[in-house]
Amino acid sequence: MPEGAQPDLDALVARWHAQVAHGDPAALWDWLHPDAVFESPIVHTPQRGRAIAFRYLASAGVVLGGEGFRYVGEWRSTDGVVLEFTQTIQGIVVNGIDMIRFDAQGRIVHFKVMVRPLKAIELVHRLMAEQLPRTSAPAGGPA
Repeated sequence: MPEGAQPDLDALVARWHAQVAHGDPAALWDWLHPDAVFESPIVHTPQRGRAIAFRYLASAGVVLGGEGFRYVGEWRSTDGVVLEFTQTIQGIVVNGIDMIRFDAQGRIVHFKVMVRPLKAIELVHRLMAEQLPRTSAPAGGPA
């Protein structure tokens, strides 16, 4: 892709929706830029690098994904998208956004999650703390 070119957001958003629906770990790993940054509503500092970003995103797929998860809004910039989601877990409605930024080659370079209300943050924090140790990179990535 020529320098300064923008990613094809229609294709990338469709790909993200497919990733959420099917949860292909190898595809997610390959899609993340090696220097990807993940920002969580729970962790104070940005998490830098493909391995840690993968662990958080794959764990979030387990904790938040599945039946009932749906995106309810979308906003775009030249190189990214904000997707509003909702899910009910243990009777608590989780409302949040995924802010995804892509490089010119379409790789995910920055992923930020925001969640509300406070009860939802507390629940997601607990469930993510349980899930993260169980999540590792797919074959071909670091353990």
